[in-house]
Amino acid sequence: MNREQRERAIIDWVRRIPAGKVASYGQIAELAGLGRGARQVGRVLSTLGGHSDVPWHRVLNSRGEIRLALDSDAGRRQRRRLRAEGVVVNRGRVRMADYAWQVSLDERLWGDFFRAE
Repeated sequence: MNREQRERAIIDWVRRIPAGKVASYGQIAELAGLGRGARQVGRVLSTLGGHSDVPWHRVLNSRGEIRLALDSDAGRRQRRRLRAEGVVVNRGRVRMADYAWQVSLDERLWGDFFRAE
């Protein structure tokens, strides 16, 4: 898979995260076929412009922590967007047990075909 394909796979999986749910960088890397490529996911998401329609705010680290500085504009924007979707954010952290996205086997196997039905 070349760089463009990897980036497209990351973006495609991030777009599938439902509102009110979150995923970890590692989970997105695994789904995109990048194995342990969590840092790649972070790099791709960091290049998105401020007006991107990709729901980057739904991706957190494996402990449910927002990795952006809490006092930064982007950190505040991420918290605001998550809260608007009903996700409880406490001190820059989301309880993964409550909000983690569980991808169905059908969606893993069939992807967009399954979603279109």
